[in-house]
Amino acid sequence: MTLDDAAQSAAATAATIQALSTAADALTAMLSPAQRDAAFAVLDDPTWTQWSYLPGDRPGLSLEAAPPDVLDAVKALVAASHSPHGARLVEGAIEVERERRRLVTGEKPSGDRYWVRVYGTPGSDQPWGCRFNGHHVGVHVSVADGAVTVTPHFVGAEPARIPEGPLAGARLLGPEEDLARDLLAQMSPAQLSQAITSDMAPADILSGMDPVVDPSVLPQGVRRADLDAGARRAFDALVRRYLDRLPEAYAREWWEEAMDVAADDLAFAWAGGTRVAEGHYYCVTSPVLLIEYDNTQDDANHAHSVLRHLRDDFGGDVLRRHRRAAHDAN
Repeated sequence: MTLDDAAQSAAATAATIQALSTAADALTAMLSPAQRDAAFAVLDDPTWTQWSYLPGDRPGLSLEAAPPDVLDAVKALVAASHSPHGARLVEGAIEVERERRRLVTGEKPSGDRYWVRVYGTPGSDQPWGCRFNGHHVGVHVSVADGAVTVTPHFVGAEPARIPEGPLAGARLLGPEEDLARDLLAQMSPAQLSQAITSDMAPADILSGMDPVVDPSVLPQGVRRADLDAGARRAFDALVRRYLDRLPEAYAREWWEEAMDVAADDLAFAWAGGTRVAEGHYYCVTSPVLLIEYDNTQDDANHAHSVLRHLRDDFGGDVLRRHRRAAHDAN
């Protein structure tokens, strides 16, 4: 990265932080004292790293019966945390969840069961964060010392392909599946034999909801460095699809980190069937990046996807650098 690139990236990140702070302040102004108590916590609250993508209640402010102005403020917070594509993807997961509930009950849901929580004080010189989560959505944003992280980032879709109704045929995570299949199609037989680690896919993503990823549970597959040029381009397109969920400057920095620090260690693994509609799983691994995708449940019509940074989840390295600097200054 050149000095000009670094300056532009820093300016873009500063704009993201300002947008996040503005959205959080706007949300705060709309809430009653009781709602603020639900919506805010200190950053070292243990719930910060306790997360779930399953159905069920969450700590934070429930949005199920929230008025339109509060929902708009939360949407602004989500938009500031993402690229336009990423914000649409999160909204798409909410739409698919509405459709799932309609298919189960026969009725349109009266509200969306999602929660928002802010940790710390937005706009201050101290680290802070926020998260937006519920069934099949997990967005975790950390801000400290002019840096932003958005990880873990989870999006799921049940159904993976909507069978009927106004959204019939829609596949929220279709590109995430199709790009992985494109990568398989670009591989030689020898590369495929390395990449496909099992003919049985796991029942879910292997990192689960653990606050710290255990890399030993992940299959290794085939290294990006061992692929030919066409397969490498397909590999990169898949990774960039996930990074494109994030604010542009942050996504570019993460990609450059993966290339500069760990390009030789990037690897892709697939498990399960390779025919469409067969249960399948894949992961992309490296010391600084993890992508997982699983579609096995409900006759392979229930997809989970996650993007994680093995050091920066929940602000990891960013918060550690801040605390080290504060300690050294005292």
